[in-house]
Parts: sequence; structure tokens; C-alpha cells
Amino acid sequence: MKNENTKLKTLSAMDLTKLAAEKREALRVFRFGVAGSKVKNVKEGSALKKEIARILTETALRKKEGRDK
Repeated sequence: MKNENTKLKTLSAMDLTKLAAEKREALRVFRFGVAGSKVKNVKEGSALKKEIARILTETALRKKEGRDK
């Protein structure tokens, strides 16, 4: 987890936005898979939500500090 947080800090704001969009799309696909009973790993959904939250937190911190790259 710590390694992932440091990786997020090195990404630019545009990269964070793209990464958040990709994770949201993956979560959407996951939810449709659950509805169709195609998903084997049900913990993947909560992991995706946590990753999205980490990305959005980093984005908000950058905006608050005024170092929006």
C-alpha cells in the first residue's frame, strides 16, 4: 500500500485523472459481471473502490496545496 501511494504522488494530475477513469470503468464492468454471475473474485470490487478513493484523495490534496501540475 505504501508503495502504491508513493507511485500516485509521482504521477501528474492528467495521469491521475486518466487512472481514475480507467478504475471507474473497471468497477463498472465488475458490477455488470457480478449481476451476470461471471465474477469469481468478489473482493476485486472493494479493492477498486479503495484505489479510486486513493487517487481522488491525492488529487484533492494537490488542489488544496495549490500544486496542481
